[in-house]
Amino acid sequence: MSAPPVTAASAVSWPPGLPRSLDYPVVPVGSVLRAAVRRWGDRPAFVEDDAALTFTELGRRAHAVANWLAEHGIGRGDVVAVHAPNCRQYPAVYYGVLLAGATFSPTNPLLSAAELAAQLTDAGARVLVTWDQVLPLVRGALANTPVETVVVTGPAHVRDLAARLEGLEPADVDLADLLAADPADRHRDAGVDPAADLAHLAYTGGTTGVSKGVELTHRNVVTNVLQSACWVSGSVPELDESGDVTLRQVLGPEEHPTRLGEARMVTIAPWFHAMGVIGYLNGLVMAGTTSVIHMRFDPTRYLEDAVRYRVTGFGGAPPVFVALLQVPGIEQADLSSVRGISSGAAPLATSLIDRLQALLPDALIGEGYGLTEVTMQATGNPAFRSGTRKAGTVGVPVFDTEISIRPLGGGDPLPTGERGEVCIRGPQVMRGYWRRPQATAESIDPEGWFHTGDVGVLDDDGYLAIVDRTKDMLLYKGYNVFPRELEEHLFALPGVGGAAVVGRPDTDAGELPVAYVVRRDDDAGAALTGESVMAAVNEQVTPYKRLRDVVFIDAIPVSAAGKVLKRELAARERGASPS
Repeated sequence: MSAPPVTAASAVSWPPGLPRSLDYPVVPVGSVLRAAVRRWGDRPAFVEDDAALTFTELGRRAHAVANWLAEHGIGRGDVVAVHAPNCRQYPAVYYGVLLAGATFSPTNPLLSAAELAAQLTDAGARVLVTWDQVLPLVRGALANTPVETVVVTGPAHVRDLAARLEGLEPADVDLADLLAADPADRHRDAGVDPAADLAHLAYTGGTTGVSKGVELTHRNVVTNVLQSACWVSGSVPELDESGDVTLRQVLGPEEHPTRLGEARMVTIAPWFHAMGVIGYLNGLVMAGTTSVIHMRFDPTRYLEDAVRYRVTGFGGAPPVFVALLQVPGIEQADLSSVRGISSGAAPLATSLIDRLQALLPDALIGEGYGLTEVTMQATGNPAFRSGTRKAGTVGVPVFDTEISIRPLGGGDPLPTGERGEVCIRGPQVMRGYWRRPQATAESIDPEGWFHTGDVGVLDDDGYLAIVDRTKDMLLYKGYNVFPRELEEHLFALPGVGGAAVVGRPDTDAGELPVAYVVRRDDDAGAALTGESVMAAVNEQVTPYKRLRDVVFIDAIPVSAAGKVLKRELAARERGASPS
């Protein structure tokens, strides 16, 4: 696929020896697991609380789940919702659903009963896999949903996949029954049409409004897993001796010191989120990475396990790195094994990049960009050592992906260097929004461009910088004010541990820029005042962009995926509850 001039990536950004276009095998997502099981065998795939799950065992457990589902009438076209945190049993459930030919629909385990009921009903889920600790909430949500079967798991299965859960009702199914079913590969997904059948029915994060179901086919998922995995490892797709999809690493150790089958990571990116399930589940399985699972993010424990397991990379959203840098003693921790840092879900402040680079001078720090609607990834900074990484950008379009910058009100592509709406075209773009043809038509134009609602700018080398979201943009006396610019200045101030800028309604001005700020737990943080913060920021911006107030809070509200929930802060300013 050829890209227009505004999206062309220069030699400084493209991995040497790799093609601009990849060959994507027409296989179902289960092919990723089958190849990984053969290739990586007894290497630990997932470790949690010292309990390991090898690739071989993962394959057996996943096929057991698939066979149980199939024997109970769940298959092609049926939706299975998974309502659980990251845990050692989750990957077997995920792949089991897909190997059965069914559709995986992830749900945030922190949803309220009303939100869970709405999502299950919208998705038409027949089966719900849930967590025993939230069963009371779940039972109250199921009354008017299409769910027929409730499968329950919990912490007991982390320690022992054969453990029996207590307190279940007669109609509940213990996940241990699924995990102990026939482990043979019965090729239940042989009838799946990768181009037409849904692998994922994923829901948008809802950070700015109501979540929408996103239709992702098996081809979408396999394509984006390959785009991402090949980009970060310097590889190309390859079929193994059985016709299943794996990777062939083209770039040598001088460009990619971490070889396939050698990486180790602490995994906290939630698997109900696009970045988690594509990059930090499928991508790591394909690459033979050992993942140390943390069910919830504890910065101190994260650092301890990073040292203990000699991790080769860090990955997550910006709040993860903000918190890690505040762990006492991190400067003395042995992180010499870390060769790369990957950030996504939200822009990484340049001041934060500088602090990470000072801590880990030999690690490559790269940002990527994507959305649920493009399966996961659309752009990435170069992951090979001789490549040029530009701080403040999210890199260049990955294989077979085009980026176009259009006027916010619609129109022809803008010249390089001008701000506008980021539009994406590529094989990873969703089929559409589930049961929302009008929303689909409004988001994907007749030429196949997905209009993201994000504001960005391309430079002469094809690197994309995300300026803000159109929904976050403020209007002050008719001027556009982008919160991201003000937030960059805030993060650069000594003592600032977190920051977000939203609009305060004002009769005369329209909206006033207001900063919500978290003080760091140090002398610099204690010294911060509203006046000092405003003075430091406002002297660096034009008058119409100036902050009009600073509100200190204990924590910036973020989603489980690490995205700032500005709607909650905006609701505070409007004196209303977020919705």
